[in-house]
Amino acid sequence: MSSGKSLEIRELPLLPLRGLLVFPNMVIHLDVGRDRSVNAIDEAMNSNREIFLVMQKDAQTDEPELEDIYETGTVAEIKQLLKLPGGTIRVLVEGITRGRIVRLLSSDPVMRVEVEIPEEQAAKTLEVEALMRNLRDLFEQYVKISKKIPPETVMAVVAIEEPGRLADIIASHLVLKLSDKQEILEAVDIRDRLEALYRILANEMEILELERRISARVRRQMEKTQKEYYLREQLKAIQKELGEKDDKAAEVDELREKIEKAKLPKHVREKALKELDRLEKMPPMEAEATVVRNYLDWLLAVPWSKETKDRLDINAAEQILNEDHYGLQDVKDRILEYLAIRQLAKKMRGPILCFVGPPGVGKTSLGKSIARCLGRKFVQMSLGGVRDEAEIRGHRRTYVGAMPGR
Repeated sequence: MSSGKSLEIRELPLLPLRGLLVFPNMVIHLDVGRDRSVNAIDEAMNSNREIFLVMQKDAQTDEPELEDIYETGTVAEIKQLLKLPGGTIRVLVEGITRGRIVRLLSSDPVMRVEVEIPEEQAAKTLEVEALMRNLRDLFEQYVKISKKIPPETVMAVVAIEEPGRLADIIASHLVLKLSDKQEILEAVDIRDRLEALYRILANEMEILELERRISARVRRQMEKTQKEYYLREQLKAIQKELGEKDDKAAEVDELREKIEKAKLPKHVREKALKELDRLEKMPPMEAEATVVRNYLDWLLAVPWSKETKDRLDINAAEQILNEDHYGLQDVKDRILEYLAIRQLAKKMRGPILCFVGPPGVGKTSLGKSIARCLGRKFVQMSLGGVRDEAEIRGHRRTYVGAMPGR
């Protein structure tokens, strides 16, 4: 990828950076606390203040070795140094030029490396000039959309004529993935660097544009919701002043009154009131409001407190069975046994009677006779053609158009 030639070799102390990358011409504060890093700063201050800054491959590594860092980094000069409590040092550094590690000279107490300084091509071809113009335009668009970079910075960046410096300065101001920044730093050839930066910046522009559209859509939805809420509150206030009630409030009051009069079991009543509170807070046109309303209507339609008292008279039952059916003595005896068990053990639930046989042998009519014997209401439900279990048990409320089962 690189087409430059090596001008010189320098021996420099190495400072590994965690989750941070420094470009040439970039000025930044660094907080240094690891022992070898502090020793590297001390050695640089005792020499010519130059230090080699390289990003770690994994920011979680506490004591990185040569294989844990990238080969390409930045030769920087220490401008200021401030010792903080706890042994930490804060330094102000300025990136000077790119560099590539040739070999490790020492690792303890200071990591010293031999660094190769590549030569950058300074010639501006027509292709490079075109890339610079496109990059400036794209950077200006990025700043307008992101609004995170001050306008004076844009003016200073646009005025840069040196292509390599232009790419480095723009890259240092962008919020990019560290892998993308490292790719730009490793691009010694100016044309390759400009192309890589343009490609990465164009991708960031697409992401920013998508974020902007999503944000605008969410903002419009929030404004619509707030407007509806404000208008509804105004309508409530006006109706209150006029002594009127809106349809929804009247409906909620009617449902609350029905719940109080329905004599529901405690757990059912608590559930019904909870759903009613949800309904009261929902906009009338919301789809979920219809679901909750139907749910409450069905809860109130169930005869929770209504029941029939069983008539457990064996003699009367035998007479009714003989009146309704001729023969079937075994079946009649089994039914009378069932009623006898119910008469003796009133609190115990009796077994479920199941009649099996071909059509027309009297299964349904026997069920009607048993209902007459007990004094109960008779309900007949045909399951012919039923293929879905949910038609019997009922659908889950999460489904659109969910209904109770038979």
